[in-house]
Amino acid sequence: MAPPPQKPSDATPAPSATTERAGPYRVLARKYRPQHFDDLIGQDATVRILRRAFQLGRVAHAFMLTGVRGVGKTTTARIIARALNCIGVDGQGSATADPCGVCANCKAILADRHPDVLEMDAASRTGVDDIREIIEATRFRPMQGRMKVFIIDEVHMLSRNAFNALLKTLEEPPEQVTFIFATTELRKVPVTVLSRCQRFDLRRVPQEMLMQHFAGIAGKESVAFSDEALSLIARAADGSVRDGLSLLDQAIAQGEGEGTAQVEAPMVSAMLGLADRQLVFDLFEVLMQGKADQALQISGNAYAQGADLGVLLTDLLDLIHIISRLKAIPALRHSRELPEAERDRGASLADRLPNAELGRAWQILLKGVQEVEQAPERRAAAEMVLIRLCYASTLPTPDRLARLVMQMPADEANGSSPMPSGASTLTETSRGEAVTTSAHSNVPHGGASDGAGDDRPRASLRLVANGGVAYEAGAATLAPTPVLTPVPPPPESEKAEAAHPPLRSWREMVAFVARESEAMLHGMLRHSAHLIRFEPPRVVIRMERGTPPRTETRLQSLLERVYPGQWQIETSQEEGEPTLDEQGAEIVALRREELHAHPLLRAILDVFPDARVGEPKDLSLDEYGLPPEELEAPESWATEPPAPDLDFAPIDADLMDDDDWHDFGGGSSF
Repeated sequence: MAPPPQKPSDATPAPSATTERAGPYRVLARKYRPQHFDDLIGQDATVRILRRAFQLGRVAHAFMLTGVRGVGKTTTARIIARALNCIGVDGQGSATADPCGVCANCKAILADRHPDVLEMDAASRTGVDDIREIIEATRFRPMQGRMKVFIIDEVHMLSRNAFNALLKTLEEPPEQVTFIFATTELRKVPVTVLSRCQRFDLRRVPQEMLMQHFAGIAGKESVAFSDEALSLIARAADGSVRDGLSLLDQAIAQGEGEGTAQVEAPMVSAMLGLADRQLVFDLFEVLMQGKADQALQISGNAYAQGADLGVLLTDLLDLIHIISRLKAIPALRHSRELPEAERDRGASLADRLPNAELGRAWQILLKGVQEVEQAPERRAAAEMVLIRLCYASTLPTPDRLARLVMQMPADEANGSSPMPSGASTLTETSRGEAVTTSAHSNVPHGGASDGAGDDRPRASLRLVANGGVAYEAGAATLAPTPVLTPVPPPPESEKAEAAHPPLRSWREMVAFVARESEAMLHGMLRHSAHLIRFEPPRVVIRMERGTPPRTETRLQSLLERVYPGQWQIETSQEEGEPTLDEQGAEIVALRREELHAHPLLRAILDVFPDARVGEPKDLSLDEYGLPPEELEAPESWATEPPAPDLDFAPIDADLMDDDDWHDFGGGSSF
């Protein structure tokens, strides 16, 4: 018997939004996957080249697609596979950059069931046997389509033997075969494979372009997002479309679950585990003002709301980067690349904070993020970083400190007054006020005068950009800078002497040993040899106790080999001069005393009594720590001056006569 007719009250209710989605849900990344080259966003260069290649019929047999995750490498590979096998609506078409999407080949490739398009994941199939299957399949003609297309994803995961097995087929593949490789680690792919492929670098998608793309998809899904919320999602995506769509999917689910008319930035921040953007600005402002109590209160509130303080430090780093960019690129203040709130408050901070303070905060936070990741208690480590940043924000930068010390009166700079009212001035000026102090202040640069009216400095200090201090010898240091007579090149006829110039002092002789690659002998002469007399061709030295025997014999042999018959090394038990190393140590000690006696350094140490002064660096000293020697030219040059060096003159150049030389200026002294 037939069942009774159904009553109207028992009819199936009208489909609602919930019943419409009763089937398997497709995530946004799959639902809105690009189907044509024009659907790819942010890859204009790649799309333009591929379109032109299809128009000219110059499609390569192997492609290498590289880029970060989620920019469309596999999607581009599938579009290329469809373009190679599309036969058009009428079934008579050829390879085209605009596949129809309705022919049998296009539908089969879209459904991942085309017999001639093989997609392999190299992360799970890395061996030679897997590649052998592909090589064997290349020998057969396509069953349904025009081309056999092999898409190998994460190709850098293949083993070395698998790469080697693929090389020959990749270099000379059958005409009906195309390889498409995709990788995120291009440096791990052998060069021999790269040289056989056309390489395409898929770029990160700009943040503004991601925002527009996500806004369009949200409109298709009938979900409203605020600009701030989309900006947070686009920033978290970091140039990856797939990552951004996954976050957008999650945000849509959260907005529908709470029944809100529009997804706002606080909801997205909570979903991402981020602190509110305005809260980050508030925290950074109190940090730069040195208010540790307020900073810890703001971070504590963020922690109570579920924010990760390690991520909060990363947000502060990102904010410093934005402020620094606003300082360097003023046009960004009117660009849509940044949200309006960040443009307004960021520009205000950029006008108030100097680059030196921003750079210092960046370095402290950069090191602090690493400490938080290694610390057993993340909150405690993050709060210690914030306290450190508050303390550092009240300190002046090195260049401002130098100007403040230089403008102090002379008696204060000399240490008669530790720091009367300068402490408050120091703090106020560190907040960004410019110090209009001339570099030539009334602070003396050197010690006492020599009594003859000579006010030249005995030493000078140079404050370098990173806060260090470099010591420079002045015009009236312990030993005046001598004028070293340059050694002219010897005559061309004496080639041996040209290769080895005459030795005019004991120091030159020891340096000659170093140039001859006699490291052990050079070390013994530098640290253990005391010069008694240097009277060419006779040299008398004394070696310290404990020196290996026959050191002087080794020196004599070396000199005899290079300067045959010119030198005679003798030993004696006389005291002699200190070793070269001892002389250099004495000079360094004297330089250190002058450095500590400098009034500018004394004034700095009065302000910062716990500071330590590094070793002085005098660039006028040689490798032994000694000033240059005053040496005379060999006596042979007085009677027979060396021939002029014309190595760099043109072949057809004429020599100057005496008249030309005087006209040129050779007769004058300069």
